[in-house]
Amino acid sequence: MDLLVRALLALRSTVRRFAWIVLAIAFGAGLVADSALHLEARWLYAAIAFYGLVLLASIRRRIRHAASEEQSALPDTELGMLLAVGVMGTILAADGGLDGSTWPLAYVLCVLVSVLAAPAATVVVVGWLVTLEASVRFLAQTDASLVPLLVHGAFCSVFSVIAMAVLRVEIARIRLHSRSRVEAEIERMHDAARSYRLLSATRRAANAAPSAAVAADDDPSRLVRSSVEEIHQAALFALELLRRSMNLNTAMLLWLTDTGTHLRISELTSDSEELCEGPFQVGDGIFGAVVADRRVVLLSDLKSSYRLPYYPGACPVRHVAAVPVLEHDRVRGILVVDRRDDEPFSAEEQEILSAATRYVLRAIQNERVFVQLERAKVEQGKLYRAARALGAALSERDVVEASVRSAREVAAFDFAAITIYDEAKKTHEIRAASGDGSEALVGARYRHNAGLVSMVVQNRYPLPYKGEFDAAHQVIFTARTQPPAMPSMLVLPLLVHERPLGTLVLGARRRNAFGDSVRPTLEVLASHVAVSLSNARMVKRLEELATSDGLTGLLNKRAMLEMAESKIAAAVRFSRNMSVMIIDLDHFKGVNDTYGHDIGDVVLKGLGGILRKTKRATDAVARFGGEEFIVLCEETDSEGATLLAERIREELQKHVFQTPKGPLQVTCSVGVATFPEAGRDWEALFKSADEALYVSKRSGRNRVTHCSSRRARAA
Repeated sequence: MDLLVRALLALRSTVRRFAWIVLAIAFGAGLVADSALHLEARWLYAAIAFYGLVLLASIRRRIRHAASEEQSALPDTELGMLLAVGVMGTILAADGGLDGSTWPLAYVLCVLVSVLAAPAATVVVVGWLVTLEASVRFLAQTDASLVPLLVHGAFCSVFSVIAMAVLRVEIARIRLHSRSRVEAEIERMHDAARSYRLLSATRRAANAAPSAAVAADDDPSRLVRSSVEEIHQAALFALELLRRSMNLNTAMLLWLTDTGTHLRISELTSDSEELCEGPFQVGDGIFGAVVADRRVVLLSDLKSSYRLPYYPGACPVRHVAAVPVLEHDRVRGILVVDRRDDEPFSAEEQEILSAATRYVLRAIQNERVFVQLERAKVEQGKLYRAARALGAALSERDVVEASVRSAREVAAFDFAAITIYDEAKKTHEIRAASGDGSEALVGARYRHNAGLVSMVVQNRYPLPYKGEFDAAHQVIFTARTQPPAMPSMLVLPLLVHERPLGTLVLGARRRNAFGDSVRPTLEVLASHVAVSLSNARMVKRLEELATSDGLTGLLNKRAMLEMAESKIAAAVRFSRNMSVMIIDLDHFKGVNDTYGHDIGDVVLKGLGGILRKTKRATDAVARFGGEEFIVLCEETDSEGATLLAERIREELQKHVFQTPKGPLQVTCSVGVATFPEAGRDWEALFKSADEALYVSKRSGRNRVTHCSSRRARAA
């Protein structure tokens, strides 16, 4: 029954999805039937009316689909098939056949569908149109000739292909033109920003890799664009104010390019329609005099034959004043004003012009400060997020992952790796890596050498210089262990109190990826990474101290009790056996009294080593206190636990400890209890194993005793 319901639901969904195509096929079948049988007018008019309603509904459906973001060719196909039926009906009604003068309507439909619909829909509609024509010719008109059908089908296909090709070529041309205009505008904006000495932000904007994860407030291009626009607005306001208040013909602000060889028009306002767009040579005419003298240059009583660099033809003005825009006693730009009236520029007007240059310069300086503050805010935000992520990382692996994520937010790179330095062994280990070819690098270890990583650890300074890497002459790790060759590489030291913990290695395929705009931030990030790495190591050490015995390195009593509870709970849940061993050294007090406590510690360590070597991976070994040890054996019955205990006893018995007073051999006694026979909780199991241990002690020591089921029940 369930299968039938699913089948019915699938059928209903299919019918609803393709209902319009089914209607188009039905209308096509009706058209063929009318051509063959010549239906009565009342049925024909009703069918036409119904067709019109369906066509309008399909057009509405197509419009709604175009407004949505859904990608589907089905609405185009439905509407195209319905229009094909209408066109075919119109041709038959007008010409009475398919070879009349109205057949080009079919070509128009093919072109229209090719332009407006998806390619898949175009193929279906052209095929449907050919199918309709073939049905009418062969079924209704009994025309056995294939030539007209093939000719019409070929022309429909050719018109469709040409229309699609022309459309896509035009779209590509428009996109290319738009992209060129956008790139030219961006380059113009960058040039302006460089000339205004918003250099660091501009380089960052130009070099930053596009990323969907970059927020709008963090977009460097947006910041530079906003600053350049503010400067232009301020300059235009000052020029308009000067032109209207001083009756000027042209007021123009020229600015030195970042190369210092040309002057470009920053802003201008003029009554003249013809002005040269520039850029102008620095030494050209009046401009050269201003740059050379660094003072106001006035030209008076000019004649039409005089040549001014920014007018293409005859000189239309009588008086010109050019005022240098000085910053730190260097010419950064020129304010040029002129007037047609025969009225020289007075000393008061020259002072106003100088004040205008100071106003423009102050606006530029304010924008520089604004860019620096905004950039500092963005960098602080990134460092804050990085510090928060690194602070939440408590393990070394979490620190490594957070480090790579945080570095990727600061700079775009294609390779990243973190190395750890062992100062005692003088070795480096690549602990983590990401990017192309990184899998083979993880886990690689090598000695301290002349590679960049070793040099960075030794000198505690980032390398290579400016992040420019030469694979032919420089080595990152070793000659055999190398990351993919990239023109930009940066190795940052991870330092805590000037003690190197390792390095952060970044690489990028584009040049100048780690310039002055990102390197300081990456260095601060590396400091955060080093502190977090040190904290993770400290947390790991504290966890080990909290759960391990300081002398033997085995679990301590507290950790063992927690593990015992979890293992017993698992044994109860899955009905498994579990055994507990209590191991006690025989006459250990005599060892301490005779050989000293130092030798006693050596004996305890030796037993711990034997237990660690003998146990299975799933067993847990702990020093319970003094000379008493406990082993928890998962999925082990009484026979298996007894065999393991005997092996431990024999290993200890034949082990010889070398002491200043001669060789020393010790023995141990073992008590064993098994779940569930000896008890179903820790207290019962421990008590049973402890009683078995005392049986071993009372029976002469150096033996293994298993608590019997009868003793367990008695306990």
